[in-house]
Amino acid sequence: MRPKPLLQALGAAVACALLLTGCGDAGSDTGGTMPSGCEDYQSYGMHKGKTVSFYTAIVAPEDEPHINSYKNFERCTGITVEFQGEREFDTQVQVRIKGGNPPDLAVFAQPGLVKQLVETGKAVEAPVTVTANLKKFWSESWQGYVTVNGKVYGAPLGANVKSFVWYSPKEFKAKGYTVPKTLDELKALSDKIAATGAKPWCAGIGSGDATGWPVTDWMEEMMLRLSGPQAYDDWVNHKTPFNSPEATAALDAAGEYLKNPAYVNGGLGDVKSVASTQFQDAGLPILKGQCTLHRQGSFYAQNWPKGTDVSPDGDIYAFYFPSKDDTSKPVLGGGEFVVAFADRPEVKAFQTFLASDTWANEKVKATPGGGWISANTGMDASKLTNPIDKLSAQILQDPKAVFRYDGSDQMPAAVGTNAFWKQGTNWVTGQSTQATLDAIEKAWPR
Repeated sequence: MRPKPLLQALGAAVACALLLTGCGDAGSDTGGTMPSGCEDYQSYGMHKGKTVSFYTAIVAPEDEPHINSYKNFERCTGITVEFQGEREFDTQVQVRIKGGNPPDLAVFAQPGLVKQLVETGKAVEAPVTVTANLKKFWSESWQGYVTVNGKVYGAPLGANVKSFVWYSPKEFKAKGYTVPKTLDELKALSDKIAATGAKPWCAGIGSGDATGWPVTDWMEEMMLRLSGPQAYDDWVNHKTPFNSPEATAALDAAGEYLKNPAYVNGGLGDVKSVASTQFQDAGLPILKGQCTLHRQGSFYAQNWPKGTDVSPDGDIYAFYFPSKDDTSKPVLGGGEFVVAFADRPEVKAFQTFLASDTWANEKVKATPGGGWISANTGMDASKLTNPIDKLSAQILQDPKAVFRYDGSDQMPAAVGTNAFWKQGTNWVTGQSTQATLDAIEKAWPR
C-alpha cells in the first residue's frame, strides 16, 4: 500500500497540474485571458510572447503531425514552440549540450543516454506536474526508463513495435505463401523463395551518423527469441558479457538472414549493399516485386509512397516477427522520451502538456494516416484508424506478449549508440561475429 505522505504529495502534484496556483512547476500565469475553446488548456496558464525550443530527430515531412498536435496549445497559452528537427540529432544534441547551448526540450529514443545526461548534471528534473502525469498514464516499466536515483527526468511520447516483417498480401496470395508462425517456418519460407532464384529479403542499415542501428534490432529480436527475456535483460544490463554465448548465437542467427547472399539484398545489390542502403528506402523493392520480406518496426508505415494500400489485403502489410514456437510471444519495441534542459515556466507548461492524455489524443487526430501510437493509457485506442496501428495494439495487448524495450537504447551511449552501431556496420560488410562482439564488449564503460 502507498504511504499516506506519498499519496498526499501525489495529490498535491495533481492539484498543481489542474490548477497551477502557486505551485511553480508547470508554469505560472503571466496575464491575459485564454481564447474560447481552451477549456482543456486552462491548467497551463497564459504565457503570451514566450518561446520554447523543441529539438528532435523528426524531420519533414514526418514533422507536420507533431507540429499540428500542439497548435491548440500554442493558441491557448500564447507560447510559441520552435520545432527543430535534424537528421544528425544523435550527434548534434550532445554537441549542443556540452557546448552550453542546449534546447529547452529534447526528444530521446535512448533511455541509456537520458541516464547519462542525468549523471553529468545536464538534464533538469521534471516538475511535479509531469511526474503526476507519468504515474497516471504509464506503466511502471515505462516510468522506470526516465527515473534515475528515484527522481523523474521526463515522460514518454510515442511507442512502437519493432517485431514486424513487412510483406505484400497480394504477392502471398498469388504465390501461395502463408504467414510464418515460428522461426523455423520463417526460415522455410525464405528458402522457398530463394529456390525460385529470387532474393527473399531486402534490408538497409544506413541512417547518417546513426548508421548500423537496424543491426541492433535484428540481434535483439534473436536474443529474445533464442534465449528468452531474462537472458536478454542480463545482457542489456551487462550482467553477462556482450560477447556471451547467447549473444554470439543471436548475432549469428541474424547473420543467417542479413549476411546470406542467397537471401539479400533484393532489388538493391549484394550483401554489402545492406550497409549503404538507407533504412527508409530498404523495404521499397517489395512494391516492385524485387524482394518479399523486410524486417522493420511499425513506424516504417510512414515510408511507403503515398497511395500505397497498407492493409491485410492490400499492397503492403506486416506480420509479427515469429517466435521460436507458439508458446511465447516476445515483443521488441521502443519509444521516445522528452527531457528538459531549462526550467522556465513556459518550458514546464509545454513539458507537462506533452505528458498529458490531451496531447496524446491531439497527436492521434493530427496523424490521420497513422504510423503513431503511444503507451499513454489516456490515449483513446478506438480512434486509431490505421491498420498497422491497430495491429501494433493487438500485438501489445496479446496475453502471451512479453514486451522488452530496445536493448541498445538502454545501454550506455558508448555502447548502444556508438560501438554497437559501428561494429554492427563492420559486421555487415565482412567482420566476423566474434571480432564484432569482442570490440563492443571492450567499449563497455568500466
